[in-house]
Amino acid sequence: MTSCFILALSAVLLPLLVLFGLKFGIIGNLLAPLEDDPRYRQIRPVGSGSFSSDWFDQMAARDDVAFIVPRTRSISATMRLRLPDSETGRIISVELIPSAAGDPVLGDLDPPSGFSSVLLSQDAADKLAFAEGAGAEGILSRTYKSQQETVLLPLTVTGVAPAGAFERDGMFVSHELLVAVEDFLDGRAVPPLGWDGSPTQDDSRKFSGFRLYARDPGDVAGLRRGLMARGIDVRTRQADIELVQSLDRNLSIVFWIIAGIAAVGYGISFGSSVWANIERKQRDFSVLRLTGFRTRGIVSFPILQALMTGVLGWAIAAVIYFFVQAGLNTLLAESVGGGEAVCRLLPAHFMIAMLLTLSTASAAAALGGIRLAKLEPSLALREG
Repeated sequence: MTSCFILALSAVLLPLLVLFGLKFGIIGNLLAPLEDDPRYRQIRPVGSGSFSSDWFDQMAARDDVAFIVPRTRSISATMRLRLPDSETGRIISVELIPSAAGDPVLGDLDPPSGFSSVLLSQDAADKLAFAEGAGAEGILSRTYKSQQETVLLPLTVTGVAPAGAFERDGMFVSHELLVAVEDFLDGRAVPPLGWDGSPTQDDSRKFSGFRLYARDPGDVAGLRRGLMARGIDVRTRQADIELVQSLDRNLSIVFWIIAGIAAVGYGISFGSSVWANIERKQRDFSVLRLTGFRTRGIVSFPILQALMTGVLGWAIAAVIYFFVQAGLNTLLAESVGGGEAVCRLLPAHFMIAMLLTLSTASAAAALGGIRLAKLEPSLALREG
């Protein structure tokens, strides 16, 4: 009878493990890009605005903001670039992307700093045939006091950004260099680089845009609402985030409904079986009480039996699950692609499943314990 209980428990638990493994694997594959790809956490302004340094300080202090840097006007954030030692000899126009410490799109690369350190986008590096250690030269031109002026800026390319960091010809630069380029093109002086022009007024500088990344995909919606409420029109990938989160939420509801029904059904079945078993063995348990066993020891008998049944049933279900998991992942490997597992569970999931199993079995066995507590030792004498 105990073997039947164990097999019955395995039969109930195995489909739940497979179902949750599929749910966790599929949703995990959908959630991974949201967590790993910073583009899902990016909040892009639409058009130009006017943002002060105080505004950026306030935004950077928010718990839901992971990264923010000012951007200058698009027309002032471009530069012609060439690699003097490159075999192609090409000169391309690149967009200047402000960067700083903690830039989420750069991964493990050190961010650019100062007026000479830069990082190239993958497209720009390919067009210029960039080789590690090659020097670069930026070319800026302006009309100042009716005179055409061109300056050459020696640059040090410290690396190439990941392919997904920027999908056009671009160059990641420091905030200092971005501001210096805007000042030069607007006819203002840049003393650190020796560029002449009218005096600058850094204290009153306003920036037309920003690069902003939320700390978590779940923070995107709140940041968007806050910015829109302040009259700042932004674009996000909130729809993609909400779609995956809604799918995760709905599948979780379906799983827990099924798991709840299965747990209640097995608990009632197991509890009634324990009760019936005790009814059949009333005289045996009464003899135990008559020979000196305390109520606590007698009551613990069905609970200990339930715990052993739960552990063995869970172990059998877990072993079979690994074979099912391997078969499903192999069968669906070509459909999913990328080597991602469709069905998978973490060690913590198995531990949680065991704890829930033991809790359900113990609760069901407690019904039998209550019946045992009411047995009288005299029953053994009357039926003897």
